Amino acid sequence: MSISALRDRLNALDGQSYKAYKSLRGQHALGDCTLHIDYVQGDPFAAPSRLRISVSQVIAQFSPRFYNTDVRRIALEDYLIRQFRDQARLIDRTAGSGKSGLIEIVRPSQAILPRTAASVCEERVELRFMVGLPAFGRRIAGRQAAALICDRLPLLIKKTLHFSQLDEAAVQAHCDGAEVADTLRQQLRDRQLVAFVADGSILPRQSGVNERPLQSGAVTFQSPESLRVELSLPHGQTVTGMGIPQGITLIVGGGYHGKSTLLRAIEAGIDNHIPGDGRERVVTDAAALKVRAEDGRSVAGVNISPFINHLPQGRSTAQFSTQDASGSTSQAASIVEAVEAGATALLIDEDTSATNFMIRDRRMQALIAKDREPITPFVDKVRQLKDDYGISTILVMGGSGDYFDVADTVIALDNYQPQDVTAQAQAIAAAQQTARQAEGGNTFGNLSPRIVLPESIDASKGKRAVSLKARATDEIRFGTEAIDLSAVEQLVETGQVKAIAAAIVYAQEYYVDGQRSLVSALEAVMADVETYGLDCLRDRLTGEFVGFRLLELAAALNRLRTLQCRLESPESD
Repeated sequence: MSISALRDRLNALDGQSYKAYKSLRGQHALGDCTLHIDYVQGDPFAAPSRLRISVSQVIAQFSPRFYNTDVRRIALEDYLIRQFRDQARLIDRTAGSGKSGLIEIVRPSQAILPRTAASVCEERVELRFMVGLPAFGRRIAGRQAAALICDRLPLLIKKTLHFSQLDEAAVQAHCDGAEVADTLRQQLRDRQLVAFVADGSILPRQSGVNERPLQSGAVTFQSPESLRVELSLPHGQTVTGMGIPQGITLIVGGGYHGKSTLLRAIEAGIDNHIPGDGRERVVTDAAALKVRAEDGRSVAGVNISPFINHLPQGRSTAQFSTQDASGSTSQAASIVEAVEAGATALLIDEDTSATNFMIRDRRMQALIAKDREPITPFVDKVRQLKDDYGISTILVMGGSGDYFDVADTVIALDNYQPQDVTAQAQAIAAAQQTARQAEGGNTFGNLSPRIVLPESIDASKGKRAVSLKARATDEIRFGTEAIDLSAVEQLVETGQVKAIAAAIVYAQEYYVDGQRSLVSALEAVMADVETYGLDCLRDRLTGEFVGFRLLELAAALNRLRTLQCRLESPESD
């Protein structure tokens, strides 16, 4: 349908029942672009209609230099989403009922992530977004709809998807910044680093709910000389900053001096960030995972015996399950699950950890004998994690000097500025022996892969075979169950949660067969996403999916309360 025919059609629908909008589904020529109306909402108060706009590169004119690598392409798509969102806010919303006149696209965070809301290739540029088709009451407002779709939308697309209408320097900076961060991250393992924080970075955020950089009074980051490293940038340049070595690193210091702020920046360093974020050159090993205590979480068949053993009544912890884990049990399970899912580094803050899981000092050892204490504290296992499994740990610690005995690096924060106090900490450890006894043996312990029982994953609810809902980054409504993700702190966008929910259903449909291990099934899902994109996770197109890691996918599945697993037997290897 041509733009003039579409306008005539919309005008003719004026005053009809809202359901008559469904006749618009399909493809329409909208000037120099193509409009796809994929889904029409049932009434003006329901979820908005889903639309796509595609523009030929003959018209869009984006140079291949902006999308000739995956990193640059994702950054360009991210820029276009932000441009569309900004321009849509400038359009006066059509009067009417419910969501009439709403133009909305997925809301991006400070991170640059792959999103289904935009795609760029050699042939075309496409955006997916939502529109509230205008109505008065439950009657179609046809003239308003014609003005919205045939006049305002083409102008919005021109300002978004025509390169000549964009700030070329801003587009270049967006793509270059992502490429720089990716280049830095790729050097970490070769340099035996877990993370890198560039000199001049601004780490403090405006608030706990606002990830934008603090503007007034922010202290720029400067590396201590002993930890300063120089990494390469594209095109022969270099950048200096603090390199955090592999191994065990403590971040110490007084309250409110920036310990947790530094750890949060390191957590966020798994993703690239937009220009002006302040953390554009803070990068972290892509397989680093934040773990914490989670009172009340479910645990399904996890071997937590490296940390917890000899339970009363002889209960085994080699295949431990519970619907109501304690703080220590939940943190033990999360660490074992992280190892199982391929984490290379653990990020831990004592403020969100279980005290009895982190340390058991010599006085408590003297009072409560080991044969009466089932918990082996993390201080006795953290070195074994590195030695046996190659897993590093970065730990914010303000309350226990016992960790000085196992730390490779100790960084003290003073007014947000880091100091290398490793030598002082080691000297204190040597001079002031704790006399505590190491617990838990000489090795971390064996970890057996788990196999998911397929029938334990059920997304159905009532007559619906699949019922999924996401609430911010905190929760998935999975069938009749709620998956609590509030402790999976490296998720930053609702679209990641929506995509993870779909990925669990996809895994259950194609790969969870009672034979594959949990991680093997999820690896197969991630391989499909890598090959076919996030669209493979659902049989209808959506602009709401955002990229995620296997680590977060595994974390979500592990928190499904109906999940049941059995340990992989030697015969199944």
